[in-house]
Amino acid sequence: MIPRYTRPEMAALWEPESRFQIWFEIEAHAMDAQAELGVVPREAAKAVWERGGFEVDRIDEIEREVKHDVIAFLTSLAEHVGDEARFVHQGMTSSDVLDTCFNVQLVRASDILLADLDELLAAIKTQAMAHKDTVCIGRSHGIHAEPTTFGLKMAQAYAEFERNKIRLLAARKDIATCAISGAVGTFANIDPRVEEHVAKALGLEAEPVSTQVIPRDRHAMFFATLGVIASSIERVATEIRHLQRTEVLEVEEFFSEGQKGSSAMPHKRNPILTENLTGLARLVRMTAIPAMENVALWHERDISHSSVERGIGPDATVTLDFALARLTGVIKNLLVYPENMQKNLDRLGGLVHSQRVLLALTQAGCSREDAYRLVQRNAMPVWRGEGNFLDLLQADEEVGKYLSNDEIASKFNLDYHTKQVDTIFKRVFGE
Repeated sequence: MIPRYTRPEMAALWEPESRFQIWFEIEAHAMDAQAELGVVPREAAKAVWERGGFEVDRIDEIEREVKHDVIAFLTSLAEHVGDEARFVHQGMTSSDVLDTCFNVQLVRASDILLADLDELLAAIKTQAMAHKDTVCIGRSHGIHAEPTTFGLKMAQAYAEFERNKIRLLAARKDIATCAISGAVGTFANIDPRVEEHVAKALGLEAEPVSTQVIPRDRHAMFFATLGVIASSIERVATEIRHLQRTEVLEVEEFFSEGQKGSSAMPHKRNPILTENLTGLARLVRMTAIPAMENVALWHERDISHSSVERGIGPDATVTLDFALARLTGVIKNLLVYPENMQKNLDRLGGLVHSQRVLLALTQAGCSREDAYRLVQRNAMPVWRGEGNFLDLLQADEEVGKYLSNDEIASKFNLDYHTKQVDTIFKRVFGE
């Protein structure tokens, strides 16, 4: 990804230096296991740890000649280790190094993303608690529906990102496997105990059965999970964008002193952060399909997945890391306007209580079809700006056959719509 949308910790994980260091550790741990099994001399394993090293520039130089990245790395390593380097990579194949390294990187990326999710969850919870009882209009199809609270909107986001955390933990577990099984995955030239040793050393599990590669269904699920998280980011960002529209203005991104909203119009305060998040979510999601297409490789191995993963690995994790941090900042600094929420609640002259009146009529003996007709015929003039819903209902003689004016008025109480907020909060946040 470009520096604009990159944070240092995640970016460092994908730098060549980090990748080659993991390659070195895989080879060195494999040497330890081989030495324990008597396949290679203990002095050779010790020499790798003591003298082993590499230079990125030198690896690149060698690769330009040999056209093979793992061979270039092993050649550079041998230049540091000396004669004992002939025992390195014993019985292994390139995919043992590449696939195990990629999974290590994805596991470490997961840990960064999980920490991001924890920070985001904390920010959302703070807003939810602060606005648990801040009443606002709920909308369906973008149209005023019935009252809700801004705290419930935040509680929904909290529950969604909690599910995302559970999904990511599962994806992390799924991707945390190691394959040191040699050509076509048969262990013909390397003992399975080497794989178990390397896996344990790197915090992974041994892949139960690999071909010459780790099965890519694991990676498909991992990137699909990142895509789901990105979609949740976009959902919250889209909600904030709609609520910031001039005609609504119930919430607003923080606008700092000296910030400029438009090169042409000095009055503008645009939702640029959430618009940016919408775009970043698209970038993360687009990595899911190539990851799924990587599942179908030829026979025991081909490298059609390789070029894809060199791109989507860093791109998806770096972008999602940045997006989660940006959304956390948006939520923490969000400007909430309860007075505008109340103003919007009042805009439709009481129409938000139409269902309560409908239900009251049916309870009083009116058929549902007639009740709907009576409520709707009094609601439609209010839509046109012709009167107040309560007044029209109280003046309707047919409605009056079932409900007194006091009974109708009693249905225009906002507290009725928020009486179960505590119940929902206990479900989301516990006691």
